[in-house]
Formats: sequence, C-alpha cells, structure tokens
Amino acid sequence: MLWANFLHFYQPPTQKEYWVKKITNECYRVLVKGWLENPQARATLNINAVLVEFFDKYGAHDVIDGLRTLAERGQIEFTASAKYHPFLPLMPESEIRRQIELNTETNRHYFGDAYNPKGFFPPEMGYNRKVADVVRSMGFDWLIIDELAFSGKMHDIRRDTIYTLKNSDDFSIFFRERDASFRILSAEVGVSVFSAGMLLKLLGDRVNSDEYLLTAMDGETFGHHRPGLDALLFEMYNVPELKSVTLSELRKVVTKRAEVEPLPSSWALMKKDLEQNTPFSRWQDETNEIHKMQWELTYLAIDSFKKLDEKNPAWKTVRHALDRAVHSDQYWWASASPWWSIEMMEMGAKELRDVVLDNPQATGTEKTRAEELYRGIVFTAFDWQRNDKIAERIKASDEDVTQRITKEMPHIPLEEFENMVNNLEKQMLASASHKEYERAAQLRDRVIELNAKKADITGSSA
Repeated sequence: MLWANFLHFYQPPTQKEYWVKKITNECYRVLVKGWLENPQARATLNINAVLVEFFDKYGAHDVIDGLRTLAERGQIEFTASAKYHPFLPLMPESEIRRQIELNTETNRHYFGDAYNPKGFFPPEMGYNRKVADVVRSMGFDWLIIDELAFSGKMHDIRRDTIYTLKNSDDFSIFFRERDASFRILSAEVGVSVFSAGMLLKLLGDRVNSDEYLLTAMDGETFGHHRPGLDALLFEMYNVPELKSVTLSELRKVVTKRAEVEPLPSSWALMKKDLEQNTPFSRWQDETNEIHKMQWELTYLAIDSFKKLDEKNPAWKTVRHALDRAVHSDQYWWASASPWWSIEMMEMGAKELRDVVLDNPQATGTEKTRAEELYRGIVFTAFDWQRNDKIAERIKASDEDVTQRITKEMPHIPLEEFENMVNNLEKQMLASASHKEYERAAQLRDRVIELNAKKADITGSSA
C-alpha cells in the first residue's frame, strides 16, 4: 500500500529564541537525522520560510543542510506556502500572492535548486475557491486540504482516485485522512502496537487493495508535542505493508481521476462548523468580539498601506512589518476554542497597529482607530479572563473535541494502549541512561498523562 505522509514545520514570527532552539532540538533536528538514516523513508514537507530564517539566525545550519540533502536525494518533497503563515481564505488576493512569492524567494535562498515545489500547503489547511484559483494561477500542480472539505462527511473519498479541481483538470486536490492522522498525532500508535498491526487493523482490507493512505499533521507533533513519537514515525517507515511516497509521486502513480469542488474548510474543522456554516470559526467567529476587532485592525493595516508610495523611504520597513503582522496565530489564540493566549493577541495587535502608526501617509483617523482597536483587543481579553467568559468558551470547545474523539474515532483496546505506554517508558529509561534528563522528564510526563486518560480513551477502568 502506498503511504504519502505530509508534515508541516512552522514557528510564528513572534516566537522566542528559547522555543525555536528547544523545538529544533526536540523535533526538527531529530526528524532530519532520522530521514537521513532511513533512505527508504519519504515525506512531503512544508516549511514556512520564516522558520528557515530562524534556523539561520539561531545556528541550526545543520538542519538547513540536512533538508537540502534530503530534497536532493528525493526523500522529501518541499511544498510552497505563505511565508508568515497568514490565514489565506480571509486575505486579499494581492496579499496571498505576495506571501507565496516571499516564501519561494526565501526558501530558494537557503535551499537553492533543491527547493522546487510542485504542490501547495495553505496554512492551517485554510481553503476556499479563491485560494485554489490563486495557487493554480501561480503555476502549482496541486494543494492539500482536509478530508471534511470533500463533502462535509468522513470516509466519502475514494482512496484509489486523485481528485481534480472542478473546471481545472490540470490541478489536483489531495485530502488528508482524519482517522489515521488523528491516531498518529494523538500518540495512539506505539512502536510495538504499530508493528503488531494497530494501524493496519484500522486500514483493514485497504492494505491489499489499490487504495493509498494519506496522513498529514504538524511536524512538531514528533518529539516536541509528543515526546517519543519521533521514534514511532520511523518504525512506521519500516512496516513492509506500507511504501512511503511523496504526494507528487502519488499523483503520477494513481491514474484514476474525478472532479471535485471542495468546501471552505480548515484542518481544525468540526461538524458543528459545517452545520452552522462557520468553517473558519477558529480564526473568524462572528460571536467573538475580539476576532471582529482583530480583523478590522488587519484590514485597516492592509488598506492604509496601499496609500504609501513605493518611493517613500518608509515603504520597505512598513511593508516588511505588514508581511509579518498578518500571521494566523493571533486569531487562533483569541478563539478560546480552547486555545487562549493574551500574549499572542497583544503581540499580533501591536504589530498591526504599528503598521498604521509607522505609515507616514496613513491619516490621523486611521491612526486613532488603530490605537483604539489595539486597546480594545487587549482590554477585552483581560475582561473575558476576569469574568469567566473564557472558561465558558473553552468548556463548549472541549465538548466538541470530546465528541470527535468518542464518536468519530474508535476506542483503543486496553492491551494496545498499554503497549504504547510501555514503549514510552522504555524510551524514558534509555534517555535517562544517556543523561538526556530533560527528554526523560518529558517522556515521564507523557506517560503520566496517558495513564490518567486511560479509562476515557480505552473505555476501561483499569
């Protein structure tokens, strides 16, 4: 069975040096090393160029060199994306194009000819037809989005078929599989469990059919968010029933085609979002006062910048500030669904405000409004936190996530769950024996967390 695995590497432009270095050591460096040591392993990889600049800035040149080598070998396939990770469905077309061009320019600077993407990853898998039309017009062959974008239902996709965009038979749409991706990124697959057939059982008769498996998730899941999961990934690459390929290779091998018009969507999409016609609710929720102010400030910064003459000495500085300021994280962390961070909201609002304040051709009215919106975002965030509104929103979101886990995803047998925990414990002891105490502590905490959730996940009281 062909297995196409997609990973997304990204850190926001406001990320602190400590976290970039920590995640690099726990995840990016480990994955690059693992791929280099496993020449049969293939992956399709998106890396937003802002992260590559962090690698350069903070001395992770070995990661850049390793990724270049892997691309030259054909083990990894780079995708294109938007440099500073804006949420593209809500951005003007001109900004979408600029972000894609910036991403290509920066990545080619560091990776050279090894960076030659055929496909496209929209940040957060944020999709609408506008995004597809822009990406296709820029010469890319395909993009990847979430399974629910196909029809709003799970398991509707024929996995022996490559889908093409309606009225654009030269442009392909790949849909990630939620079941398998969720199993892996939630650390529900352990080394011994996997080799014994847990994921293969999930796939069932598909393994011996003409169908393919397509998983997609954040790369940081492996080793950072889920300590120990990096080792599990490379065990998967050694399962004989699965042959790893890149998405472009898959597009060539699978010959069946069918047309599709995907739904507006993201990879955080829930059934409730589809029912309420709010596919982008984690970033733009009409019931969220902070979101409303954030997007008013975003569009104010973009529109006011259009007035700035390119010959003005301030143009380059303000343009760069705007490029950075539209990253998607600030809206995500304002959703309280369940993610919440006043720090991320404040930093994002300040950057957008400063785009207006530093623009010598912005009007006094625009500057006053930018300041009002910045203060409104920060003050409202603190007010929500004081009056328990955050707790209410998080509770509602947790109920959505619980329903997804219990209704959409099957339970894990107790024996398989315990095998996974045992494997993590072995990695913990091995790390401690090599004096990798921080990693051992992370693995210990993950074991404690999993054991605490055992009854809920397995349906057992053991």
